[in-house]
Amino acid sequence: MSEGLRNGLYIIPILGVLILVHEIGHFVAARLIGVKVEEFGIGIPPRLVGWRHKGVLWSLNWIPFGGFVKVLGEDTGAGDPESFNAKSPAQRGFFLIAGSLMNFALAFLLMIVIVGVQGVTTSNVYISEVVPDSPAVEAGWEAGDRIVEVAGMPVTSASDVGARTREFAGRPLSVVVERDGALVETTVTPRINPPPGQGATGVGISEPAIAVTTVESVTPDSPASAAGLLPGDRIVAIGPEAISDPIGLQFALLDAAGGAVAVEVQRGENRETVSLAVPSLDADADIFAPLGFTPAIEPIFERVPLGSVIPVGIGQAWGQTTEMVAMIRDLITGQAPLGQIAGPLGMGQATSEIVAASPLPLWVTLGQLTILLSLNLAMLNLLPLPALDGGRLLFVIIEVLRGGKRLAPEREGLVHVAGLILLLGFMAIVLALDALRIYEGRSFLP
Repeated sequence: MSEGLRNGLYIIPILGVLILVHEIGHFVAARLIGVKVEEFGIGIPPRLVGWRHKGVLWSLNWIPFGGFVKVLGEDTGAGDPESFNAKSPAQRGFFLIAGSLMNFALAFLLMIVIVGVQGVTTSNVYISEVVPDSPAVEAGWEAGDRIVEVAGMPVTSASDVGARTREFAGRPLSVVVERDGALVETTVTPRINPPPGQGATGVGISEPAIAVTTVESVTPDSPASAAGLLPGDRIVAIGPEAISDPIGLQFALLDAAGGAVAVEVQRGENRETVSLAVPSLDADADIFAPLGFTPAIEPIFERVPLGSVIPVGIGQAWGQTTEMVAMIRDLITGQAPLGQIAGPLGMGQATSEIVAASPLPLWVTLGQLTILLSLNLAMLNLLPLPALDGGRLLFVIIEVLRGGKRLAPEREGLVHVAGLILLLGFMAIVLALDALRIYEGRSFLP
């Protein structure tokens, strides 16, 4: 089995845990409000296998998307006191949000564990791409610029940039970037209605963790070998630019392509400077192979005091939650490309690429991926779409707004059945697009 396929298979237990946790939330909520559970299913019917235990049918189903907890009277009348529709709007609402609440809880708990065991990293924020004829071009931004300050506030994450650009939409925004070791003050006016997929300013953003970069290996008879680079050298600076993360290293080398550049390294107790002849490089390919060395990236983790682990973990998880909300909003409004939508096959490809590219320990990478997907599952299920928890919750809210007058459960059930059919059709299209991308050898990650 290839390493890429093996890494992609990590998505199976991750999705299994997320679905199980989500449905346990519904199951426990049903018990708490006195609703009879008829079936606890993983996957979508037709049924593969099922067994009964304590009056509940536990099933595994053929279509490996999601899961469900079927309760008495969910789409019928309220004749039985243990029926879902015999319960108050508040009780039904609690049941419908319970799955998402469990996914939120899992994400926050995992983040607290990662913060407590591994610590936290800080990141630099770079402009990785500039769209032609965009506000970024007018501001003079270039790929490789590090964003230092926005609206007078220091930038510590990509979400800082996104929040400020949305706040200043249609108004001039002061942005300080670092370029070639010098600070450059710029002004950009974010667009109110940007073209689909371009964002308010027309840039792509990279957010690498601050890390130590060392030379892992050197190829004989290569530019790196001729320069005198040795395995174990810590790369401190390329030309005038201090190197504190892998993206900064790549952009500095790309800027030096076609000439010679001074490379400052820490070698044992001493600082050495060597001259590296940099050939022409392709930004879309491995730039280190032509240079003849392989970098080793070790992110710098800061330990968190025991008394601060929980609040810091909650803060980190909340930051990811707000970023996820912004991402979903951008997808709905067309500001983010629909190519970011993926089914299980696409998630497997993304997992393989993330694990291969991440310099973090494997368990941290998988933990962060689980957090991201758990938040994603929680919020997507709350969208007011038929067949989703949010769609059913919408009917409960409408009932409350109408003073308790509700739509007949049978008619509501038909709406959700129609929604489920459309949802399955959409997922089939996503699956086909995922398969086509893999067949054509295209990456999921930008």
